[in-house]
Amino acid sequence: MKRARTVDEYIALVKDALYEVQDLRAAIEYDEEGMGSSSKVIAELEEILNDLYKSMQQGDYCWHTGDLKYMDLIRDLDDGVVPFHSLLIRINDTHKNGLEPDEEES
Repeated sequence: MKRARTVDEYIALVKDALYEVQDLRAAIEYDEEGMGSSSKVIAELEEILNDLYKSMQQGDYCWHTGDLKYMDLIRDLDDGVVPFHSLLIRINDTHKNGLEPDEEES
């Protein structure tokens, strides 16, 4: 899975993840019984992503600081619990390893 290629693309990935969290929250509210395992992680995940996005907006964001806080939360979960698991992994990979180099530069 490729990392984001530009800062704008990276920010867009984080915004997409925030949208997915809101969508998952709505699904949980609609079918709490069927989505029960997701409800255990959604609030913390949303808080972490909001903090990440806020740090980007304020110019306080730091690259390459190891795994993002949510990785401990989602590491052992499957796509059924967090359907956008791969998006979160891509964001974390970009955070840890920086932007994906252009193919021409490789």
